[in-house]
Amino acid sequence: MRLQGKIALVTGAGRGIGAAIAQAFAAEGAHVWVSDIDAAAAEAVAGAIGPAASALALDVREPDDWRDAERAILARDGRLDVLVNNAGITGLEDGAAQDVATVALTDWRAVLATNLEGVVLGCQMAIRVMGARGGGSIVNIASRSGHVGIPAAAAYAASKAAVLNHTRSVALHCAERDLGIRCNSISPAAILTPIWEPMLGDGPERAARMADFVADTPLRRFGEPAEVAALAVLLASDEARYMTGSDLALDGGLLAGTAARPEVEQ
Repeated sequence: MRLQGKIALVTGAGRGIGAAIAQAFAAEGAHVWVSDIDAAAAEAVAGAIGPAASALALDVREPDDWRDAERAILARDGRLDVLVNNAGITGLEDGAAQDVATVALTDWRAVLATNLEGVVLGCQMAIRVMGARGGGSIVNIASRSGHVGIPAAAAYAASKAAVLNHTRSVALHCAERDLGIRCNSISPAAILTPIWEPMLGDGPERAARMADFVADTPLRRFGEPAEVAALAVLLASDEARYMTGSDLALDGGLLAGTAARPEVEQ
């Protein structure tokens, strides 16, 4: 029970990585606020977790929604110990071009509004609430794409690079003011969530497509949402109380460089 008694808010928790983090937090003893722009999805995840979870409709782009979330959490629990800024979009969901040469400014702004401005607003809320009550932990979900260039997903890569640097800025701000708030990030690569399903399909070619997508990953497989959740539990816990401004890569070895796997002699 590494998070026993802690109050946590996870954004974009209606499915995928966010849902896995919410479930892991509850299993470790926290009361989790499961938030999502899709209120029904948030309700479903919170209902599956049980009494250790509360559902919350939250559009991370909207300052008023953050204020409403703050009021709801303080009214029920009186404090917030952990915030996970997980909500995000790729910008590729509706087939819009995201490459560096053709991305439309409206599409660019839509990605940054969710992925970056949502994190900025979340950190501001956490600083207000946690700073007044003795501290806490902010965990921002960045991406391997924030460490490298992604020509075909320029807005997404730029937004995640900004999240990485904003994490450092928040960490230093809180340390300088002795607020007791730590801020760290996690950079996953290909994690097998529902967002991949349209590309993978469910036919006989699914296994081949999966292998193709991770062919350049040294560990040759997708990551699992539970593996991201395990790192989030660590960063949220008091075990990581000396860690702030750091990023943890969960990428199967991609950022380490090119894998050199010797051919097996036949």
